[in-house]
This record gives sequence, C-alpha cells and structure tokens, in this order.
Amino acid sequence: MSTLDPIAPNENRKASLPTRAVTGVPPPRADRGTPMTWVKQGGLTKLLFLLPLLFVFGAFSWYPIVRLVLMSFQFTNLVQPAKWVGLANFSEVIHDPLFPIAVRNTAEFAGLALLFGYPVPLIMAVLISEVRRWRGLYSVLAYLPVVIPPVVSVLLWKTFYDAASNGVFNTILGWVGIGPQQWIQSQAQAMPSLVLESTWANAGSTVIIYLAALTGVNRELYEAASADGAGLWKKLWHVTLPQLRTVLLVTMILQIIGTAQVFIEPWLFTQGGPANSTLTVMLLIYDYAFGNSLGAAYGEAAALSLMLVAFLTVFSLIYLRATRSWSTQ
Repeated sequence: MSTLDPIAPNENRKASLPTRAVTGVPPPRADRGTPMTWVKQGGLTKLLFLLPLLFVFGAFSWYPIVRLVLMSFQFTNLVQPAKWVGLANFSEVIHDPLFPIAVRNTAEFAGLALLFGYPVPLIMAVLISEVRRWRGLYSVLAYLPVVIPPVVSVLLWKTFYDAASNGVFNTILGWVGIGPQQWIQSQAQAMPSLVLESTWANAGSTVIIYLAALTGVNRELYEAASADGAGLWKKLWHVTLPQLRTVLLVTMILQIIGTAQVFIEPWLFTQGGPANSTLTVMLLIYDYAFGNSLGAAYGEAAALSLMLVAFLTVFSLIYLRATRSWSTQ
C-alpha cells in the first residue's frame, strides 16, 4: 500500500506521533525556581551587590520619607519625646494667615516663570540651531549661568538690583530716560525680579535639552517649509513645535514642579519680604522648622511638606493623563 494512502495502518499513525504521547510519559515539569536554584543562578551574588544600594536608599531616602510622614502627626522638637497630635499640625498650617500668602506667591512665581522662562530657552535653542558658525560657543554661553553656583548668582544679581541711582540696572535705565527703580525692595517689583534672575540662572539646562531634541527633527521638513516660503517663525510653529511636543510637555511639568519648590531666590534676595510679598511655600516650611522658635514647629513643617508633596503628585498625575493623547500624536 502506498505511504500516501489516507487509510494507513494504525502502526504508521502511531509512529508519526511524538514518542511521549504514545508512551504516556508526561513532559518534565518546568523549574519553579527553588531557593537552591536561585542561589546556583547567582541570586546570592546579586543580592550582595544590591545591599549597599538598598542601604543607601533606605538610610537617605526611604527613612526620611517615613520619618516625615510620622512627624506630620506629631509635636516634636527632635530632643524631647514626640507627642501624637493627629491632624493638629495640618489644622495649624491651614489656619496660619501666612499660608494663603505663601500659596499665592508660589503660584505667582510659577506663573511668571512659565510666562517668561518657559519660551525663552526654546527660542534660544532654535536661534542657536540656525546659526552656521560658532554654534558651540553660543551653546557654552547659554549654559554658563548653570555652572555658576546659585548663591553666587543671587549675590551677583543683588548688586545689579541696587536701588541707588548708580546701580547697574538703574544706570542702564537712566541711559534711556527711565528713573531709578526699587527692584527687590518694592512689593510690586520683587517677585518679577526674582523670576528674571531665576530664568537667567536655569534656562541653560533646558536650552541644551532642546538643542539635543532638535537634532532629531527631520531636516527635510525644514527644507520643504523653506521651499514653500516659510520664515523662521513659521518653521518654529509648524515644524519644530509639533516635532518637540513630547519634550515640551516633559520640560513644562519639570518646570512647574521646580518653581513650586522655589527657595533659594526668595531666601537669599529678600527672605520673604518686603511685607511677605516673596514668601513662598518652601520658605514658610523653612520658617516653621528653623525660624525664631527653633524646633517648636517641626510638626507643622512636616505637615506642610507633606501637603506640598501630595499636591504635586496629584497635579502631575492629572497633567500626565490630560496630555497623554496629545503627546502620542
């Protein structure tokens, strides 16, 4: 009989089946990862290498976070035994008359920083990417303020903001017929002055990020836009911004988080003045913990810190969810 005959003997059919199916022997069980197998595969060695990392994170990151949460429900000066007070610290913070002032000033700083400080790095990056010569030099000059220590930057700008008529900025204004300004000594001008210095000091990092992202933009898109007669600003609006939407969203949320935690500028420039016009949330936390009554309000400082963390976490989640579809287009 032909081997191609569909009605083949049963022996031939059995011979075509896998051996284990014919004999009824079950396949070997997969290794379920016993402790001894884990050790033989180098698990103990991996754990030994991870222990220093786990210790560092536990001692300098996780433990302070847990301690902060506990302190927010306690009255403590870190010397005497702590007393549990429940939500009293949160209540004290909310009913503090300085709390709404600090929140308003922080929101104002963040808004001004987004209005002026967010587009400036993008414009600088686009202009630097368009130049044909000395591009590296311009990049270094843009990043140079970031290299300067923040304290040095603030002290430098503090001399610029001298309210005297021979101050640096007031002298420049005098050249165009504008009288001397009070700058950080004025309630109305103090916050914009802080934003101006912060933008100068921190824009360089974002410029470098945008320059790196611009290298990934298809040059053919710019060539096609140039062929259609598009200028620099039309290229920026119709080509650059759509191609950088993901980077723009990330830098925006990072800037919002950073400006919500502003501390160096108001502390070194004005210490919250004049008349609490530059008092921010972080500065209020500092005052609680290290103010006149040192250690008496550690619990309130911890409570306000926890409130800030919770707000930034919720805001970040809402922001990421709201911009998810736009960033993936």
